[in-house]
Amino acid sequence: MRTDLMSSPEATTSPRRRQFCALGLAGAVAVGPLMLAGCATPAGNAVTEAAARAELGRSGRLRAAINLGNPILARQGARPGAPEGVSVDLAREVARRLNLELELVEFQAAGKVVEAATAAQVDLAFVAIDPVRGAGLDYTAPYVVIEGAYMVTDTSPLKRNEDVDRVGVRVAVGRGSAYDLFLTRELKFALLERAPTSQQVTDLFLSGGLEVAAGVRQQLEADMRRLAGTATPPLRLLPGRFMAIEQAVAVPKGRAAAQAWLTDFLEEMNASGFVAESLKRHGIDGAAVAPARRR
Repeated sequence: MRTDLMSSPEATTSPRRRQFCALGLAGAVAVGPLMLAGCATPAGNAVTEAAARAELGRSGRLRAAINLGNPILARQGARPGAPEGVSVDLAREVARRLNLELELVEFQAAGKVVEAATAAQVDLAFVAIDPVRGAGLDYTAPYVVIEGAYMVTDTSPLKRNEDVDRVGVRVAVGRGSAYDLFLTRELKFALLERAPTSQQVTDLFLSGGLEVAAGVRQQLEADMRRLAGTATPPLRLLPGRFMAIEQAVAVPKGRAAAQAWLTDFLEEMNASGFVAESLKRHGIDGAAVAPARRR
C-alpha cells in the first residue's frame, strides 16, 4: 500500500508529468520510488478522488472482478491466484492511486462477472459495454476495442459474416458474453447454442456438430492452434468481424463519483501509452486502444 507525497498542482498536471505518473509502480522500479512524489493528486481533484475512494473502498479494500474467460483482458498467471493481463495491471494502478488494498476476484465467464458487479459483490469489473447490462451497472468510456468473429469448418458453405443468419444455422456462443447478448438481439433466423464459458465454445461447436462458433477473435485463433494437427476437421475464420466489442470498467449502479474518476483515469492510461504497453507486454495482438472521447 502506498503513501502519497505532497507535490505542486503544476508538476502533476503537466503533460510530461502525467505521462510519467501513468507508469505507476513500473516507473518506480525504473527510476526510484521518490520520483513518484510528483504524482500526488492536485488539490482541485482531491474531493473527486476522495469520493471515488469512498465508493470503491466501501469494504475496506478494492475488490476488482477479473474475467479469465476473455484472454484479451486476463489469463491465469504462473501460480493460482495471480492472474495477469491488462485488466490486472489497471486494477493494480487504481488501487495504488487510491491507496486501497487490492483483492482480485477471479471469474471464468463474463456473465458471472456482471452478476457479481450488479449485486455489489465486487467494486469494479472489466466487462464489455452492453445495453442489457446497463440496468444494474454504470460504465466508463471504453479503453480497448476487440473483435467478435465467426469460425466454421473449412468445408462450410458459409463464406461471409452475412451468410450466418439463415434458417438451419446453429451458432455456439459463451453464455452471458457480450457477443451472446449482441447476437441474441441481432440474429433473426440462426439459432444460438450456449456453452457455459467462452473457452468451451469451440468444444461445443465441434461436439454438437454446429455450423458456426462465435467469440473473441483471439480465443478462436488460440483454439485453432490448439486443435491443429489433431483429428479435428480444419477450421477457418470468416473474414472481418461481426461486431466491435468495447471493453470498459463497470461499477455498481449509483456510484457516480467512482464512475467519473475511473473514466478520467482510463483516458489518462490510454493517452499515456499505459494500456498499449500493457497489451504489448502480455503478447496481445488484435486489440485496439479505444479512441479518446470527445469532450
